Amino acid sequence: MDFTVLTLFPELVNAFFAHGMIGRGIESKLITGDCINIRDFSMDRHKTVDDRPYGGSSGMVMKPEPLQSAVLCAKSRMPESKVVLLTPQGNRFNQEKALDFATKKQGLILICGRYEGIDERVYTLLVDEEISIGDYVMTGGELGAMVMMDAIARLIPGVLGSSESFLSDSFMDGRLEHAHYTRPEEFDGQKIPDVLLSGNHEKIRLWRKKSSLQRTFLKRPDLFEKTALTAEEKKIIRQWCRELETLARE
Repeated sequence: MDFTVLTLFPELVNAFFAHGMIGRGIESKLITGDCINIRDFSMDRHKTVDDRPYGGSSGMVMKPEPLQSAVLCAKSRMPESKVVLLTPQGNRFNQEKALDFATKKQGLILICGRYEGIDERVYTLLVDEEISIGDYVMTGGELGAMVMMDAIARLIPGVLGSSESFLSDSFMDGRLEHAHYTRPEEFDGQKIPDVLLSGNHEKIRLWRKKSSLQRTFLKRPDLFEKTALTAEEKKIIRQWCRELETLARE
């Protein structure tokens, strides 16, 4: 999987490429990460990349010429890559979208906007898709690009070490992930569930499934509207309801 980030602040993204999971993935040649400084394509000696908006308004707008040249440079390196603009107006990024990008293994050219936005003509001429990481506005697209790359890269086989590491992640099956525990067995008067010490893999699997459903019900019940309950999940929820009824009677 190839990532190229178009930005005015390459030092931010290069630091991201150098550390953690992403750094290991690049070192192992499972993914590639590259930065292109949009300012390098400015057409004047002052390296100007923004200008006042036509029609009058506050703020500045990123000029089309340097950005177009930066995109064409990236496309010359990776002709089959998809050009994505990070913008609040884009389609919402989620786990399903991350999995789609990771599965297709199509290179991504990520444009990090700045100022009040980019010249509208760039959308028409250069951008294949607009992506938003949430309904809020940030000062630039760099953090959004890093969020996307992190979420996608960890789905590339081998990047996390184990090919199954991400399968139990939240949202992979339309549910939140189950609760986690580690040593010590007792902390601040609270013990871990006995089933996790039982060594019974089937009982542990069912406990984790139940924990996942409980968390989803309490924290993100909207997820049940998107992914229907399986027969096993219905059985677990009915059992949980019986347990709650018993507690209510006590």
